[in-house]
Amino acid sequence: MSSPRKPRSIRRWIKYKYTQLMRAPGGPSIVALGFSIGIFVEMFTLPTYGLAFFLIFPLIYWFGASLAGALVGFVFGKIIFIPVAFVNSMIGGLVLPNHLQFHIPVIPNWLNHILLVNLKLIVGGIIDGFLLGAIFYFPVRFAIKYVADKRKEKRKLRRNALEAKPLAE
Repeated sequence: MSSPRKPRSIRRWIKYKYTQLMRAPGGPSIVALGFSIGIFVEMFTLPTYGLAFFLIFPLIYWFGASLAGALVGFVFGKIIFIPVAFVNSMIGGLVLPNHLQFHIPVIPNWLNHILLVNLKLIVGGIIDGFLLGAIFYFPVRFAIKYVADKRKEKRKLRRNALEAKPLAE
């Protein structure tokens, strides 16, 4: 008989996923690119009612980035979205023409206004998301590379300490 499997603690699972992310194949640039794609997509996902999330998968495939990095970037983007949404709306208002209006006859006037606000958020979100993705790419890449280098150095020191240790007879 096999013994029942003890459930893992959430802390151990998070540490395991963190280790997987740090040791992802392709190195730090692939993970950082995935993180940037996740932030980019998150910046315009709210006005599209969550459908922009599905854009992550083809972008990851097309650029050859890390899906785990993209999901971490997507979650990070959710955390910073509220303050950035105001900037998205302002940037969208600057880019779109002032005389742009929606008028669909079968829907109420207030819904036409909401469509215009969403369009501003989408256009501003695409611009800001691209900029945020480009800005966050380098710090994330350098942080992951730093952690990997520290890990290599620690392993090298441990290996040298084991080689220098005399055997007890």
